Amino acid sequence: MPHPSTRIRAALLAPLAAIALSACGVNSVPTAEETAKARWADVQNEYQRRADLIPNLVATVKGYARQEQDVLTQVTQARASATAIRVSVDDPRSLEKFGQAQGELSAALGRLMSVTENYPDLKSNTNFLALQATLEGTENRIGIARRDYNEAVQAYNTRIRTFPDAIGAKIFYGAKPMPPFEATTPGAQTAPTITFDPKAG
Repeated sequence: MPHPSTRIRAALLAPLAAIALSACGVNSVPTAEETAKARWADVQNEYQRRADLIPNLVATVKGYARQEQDVLTQVTQARASATAIRVSVDDPRSLEKFGQAQGELSAALGRLMSVTENYPDLKSNTNFLALQATLEGTENRIGIARRDYNEAVQAYNTRIRTFPDAIGAKIFYGAKPMPPFEATTPGAQTAPTITFDPKAG
């Protein structure tokens, strides 16, 4: 039977061990990682929201501007490419491909919205105006979601590289830095211009 002093020492050391483990990132590292992954899910959700709007947008524009078939096709193809990519935040290459595809879709949408300036009837169409407003709001949410993800990644990467959390990150989790999400297509960081005056033209 353990000596009473041994039991007392064990009782005193248990909280100290828990504090030491806590200070080494045992809880904070996975919490920070899960936060970053949740923010990435938000990014994907907003891009999916945009992708879901595009078929209705293309169909509406087509009704007024059939001669813009090349632009409509580019948007449709860019959407297909962007939604086909499966991405993991643990795979920087897939994240880069995803960013490039979304950037190309943003560029295609920008061209589409530019040609709509030539069709006053389209610009005053109620359905088109509603789609335009929803798309504009979605572009804003995409920007916010990307910012929040990158901030969460920065917090996680800092945590796993600084003492004392770096100890637990390496020993218990083999944690590796997560890549931020960056636009890889020129001009992709700028949302397509979709605000215009329906009375113009």
